[in-house]
Amino acid sequence: MWLKSKYGLPPDFNSCPREIAFCTTTVCGTELVVSPDLREDQRFNQLPFVTGEPYLKFYCGMPLINDEGYALGTLCVMDFEPHKLAFEQIEAVRRLSHQVLTQLELRRKLIEFDTAVRELDEARTEVVAEKRRTDELLANILPAAIADELKRSGKVQPKYASSATILFADFKNFSLLAERVEPAALVGTLDQYFTAFDEIIARHGLEKIKTIGDAYMAVAGVPATSRHHPFDACLAALDIEATMARIGAQRQKLHLPSLELRIGLHTGPVISGVVGRRRFTFDIWGDAVNTAALMEENGAPGRINASETVASYVRTLFELEPRDAIRTKHGRQLEMFFLNRIRPELSRDAEGRLPNEKFATECARLLTGFSAA
Repeated sequence: MWLKSKYGLPPDFNSCPREIAFCTTTVCGTELVVSPDLREDQRFNQLPFVTGEPYLKFYCGMPLINDEGYALGTLCVMDFEPHKLAFEQIEAVRRLSHQVLTQLELRRKLIEFDTAVRELDEARTEVVAEKRRTDELLANILPAAIADELKRSGKVQPKYASSATILFADFKNFSLLAERVEPAALVGTLDQYFTAFDEIIARHGLEKIKTIGDAYMAVAGVPATSRHHPFDACLAALDIEATMARIGAQRQKLHLPSLELRIGLHTGPVISGVVGRRRFTFDIWGDAVNTAALMEENGAPGRINASETVASYVRTLFELEPRDAIRTKHGRQLEMFFLNRIRPELSRDAEGRLPNEKFATECARLLTGFSAA
C-alpha cells in the first residue's frame, strides 16, 4: 500500500496486510467500487479499520488495469464520514485513475527504455571491443596497409613490385633435433628464435611473410615500396646472425641444444597479394622468391649467402666474399657471395653489424645514383 495522503491516519501507518485491505475486492474486478457507508456494506463492515481505529466510513476505489490486462493496483479515496458521490465526482475518480495508470505505464516504459539503452550501450561497447580485437588480429597477421585495404573494400588487389629483397632462413639439421626433443621443448625453441627474428624484422622495416616448419621468410620493399630495401635486408640478416650467436651461447650455458641457421638473400621483382577467405594469408610470388630459396639452400650454417643482384647493390657498403656459382635446373648460372659484415669505416662496432652516420650518407649517395640511372 502506497499512501499518497495520510490525512487523519497514524504517522506509522505505512502498510496493510492484503487480507484485510479494502482494495483486495477492487483489484480483482474491472469497475469502480463505491461504498457510501462502510458500516452498511457487507463487503467491508467487518474489516478492523471499520470496526476499530481509525473508524473509516467511506470508500471509493478504481482498479488500475493496463492495456495488457494486468491489474497494477488500485486508486482509492477514503474518509471518516459517509458520502454519496455525484456523477461528476465518480468521473473525476475515473479520470484520475486513468492519469495515474498512464504515469505508471510511462514509468515502466522509461525503465524498459533505460534498460534497452544500457543493453545497447553494452552491445555497442562489445562491438567496439570486438572490432578492436579483430583489427589487432589483422594487424598481427597482415601488413598494416594490406589490413586497411581489406577492411575498407573487403578484398586486396594483387600488387607488382619491380624490386624487392627476399630473406630466407632455415635451420640446419632441424629434423634430427625434432626426433630427439619432446614436442613442447621443440616448439619452445622455435618460438624463442622466431620471436627474436620478428623483432629484428620489424626493427629494420621488413615484412614477415610466413614460417614453414623451421623456415622463416621475410621481404623488404613490400608492401611499402622503398629504394633502400637491399640495405635493410642485409642489416636485418646481420642482426639475425648476431642474435643466433647470442641465443646459442645462452643455450650452451644451460646445456640446451642450439641451432645453426642458413640465410639466403636475393633481390628481384615479386607479386604480392592476399589469398584465402577464412584465414587470410599475405604472400609473395615470383622467380625472385625461388632464387632467394636457392641462396639459402646453397648457403652454409652460420653464414649469409647473397645473390649477385644483392651484391651489386650493396658491395660499397658491406664486405662480400665471392663463392662458386651454382647452376639451376633451367641451366642458369647464379653467382653467390657470403655477406660478412658492414665495411669497417661505415660501422660503429667492431663486429661490423651496426651502421654509423657515414653508412647513412653513403646510402643516400647510392640511392641518388640509382635514381639518376
